[in-house]
Amino acid sequence: MGVIDWFKRGVGEMMVARPDDAKAHVVWKHPDPTVPLKSQLTVEADERAVFFRDGKVIETLEAGRHTLDSSNLPFLSDLVDSFTGGDVFIAEVFFVNVREHVGVKFGGRIGHVEDPKSGVPAETMVHGEFSFRVTDPEKLIVGLVGMGRAESYMVRSWMKEQVLKVIRDRVAELLVKNKWPLLDVTSGAYTEEIERDVLAGLAGHVGAYGVEIVRLGNFVVAIDDEDAANLKKLYTDAAYLRAVGGVGQYQQFAAGKAMMGAGEGMALGGGGEGGGAAGGLLGGAGLGVGFGLAQMLVTDHKGGDRLTPVAAGIVCAACSRTVPPGKFCGKCGTELQTAALASSTEDFCTGCGSALAADSKFCGQCGNAREQTG
Repeated sequence: MGVIDWFKRGVGEMMVARPDDAKAHVVWKHPDPTVPLKSQLTVEADERAVFFRDGKVIETLEAGRHTLDSSNLPFLSDLVDSFTGGDVFIAEVFFVNVREHVGVKFGGRIGHVEDPKSGVPAETMVHGEFSFRVTDPEKLIVGLVGMGRAESYMVRSWMKEQVLKVIRDRVAELLVKNKWPLLDVTSGAYTEEIERDVLAGLAGHVGAYGVEIVRLGNFVVAIDDEDAANLKKLYTDAAYLRAVGGVGQYQQFAAGKAMMGAGEGMALGGGGEGGGAAGGLLGGAGLGVGFGLAQMLVTDHKGGDRLTPVAAGIVCAACSRTVPPGKFCGKCGTELQTAALASSTEDFCTGCGSALAADSKFCGQCGNAREQTG
């Protein structure tokens, strides 16, 4: 018959088994529904044989060699065709592979996920492999494959979609709930936790079809290269802010870096033919960027390492924290006028503590007359 081995062993007796070239198929259907009684049916150790008649499951045979006779398989008596004199039974026989199938590749886009540490969204992807096995051959045929000639790629393709769908949802959910930094996730620090959660989520999606996703193998959560570089830069800035203890010291650091950058720019582009002017312009811009960055980045002590923008204000000389203009420091309670005058040559309003321009006669914040000194 071509796709199965039929060897004559006497009148009406033959051997029926899955051919070697169909061993890798998850489900393989016997091509002929008429099988003589007394035939020998061989079911390999990693498969099951499921008998159907009129769209209903009649019986499932375990691994072994079975003589197809109603005397030792009573269910066959319901399948015998009376028109053949009782020598042939009519049934659709499916061979289902129940071993673990490994190396099924999957991959795709998760989407933009906000990094809990910086608050910056990053394009996130996942790819890897998974393994599966059939736990209930009858459910797989009835619920997914159907009664037609089955192709293994259909089963694998459907499961790939299920794995990718669940891993998208679970990775995004785990990042939000557990506040895992994206760079830690992409380094593989949470691989076991992600695998455990994804497998638990998949059970509800594939279990009804008699399939189990056994494990994820060598899967990787990755982010776009440009987004990864941005996150590394933000993490570095956050680490420095923690080290220096606040934005006050960081201003000096940023200003120094900006001035060094301006000097290098003028050295490279200075001189004639407009180079000096360009260098001066870029130097000034670089200096402005340095001071601007110092005002924009500060550690949010309520949220841990998260970077948040802050407005410009007065640096308290006692605690070196940047606070809104006023009479007293909002962080340590020190009188801003006293603290500032002790460490600066600038003048401050005696009424509200705001900084006064060198040529001002009145405070721009409260209108008080400037106190004349010396």
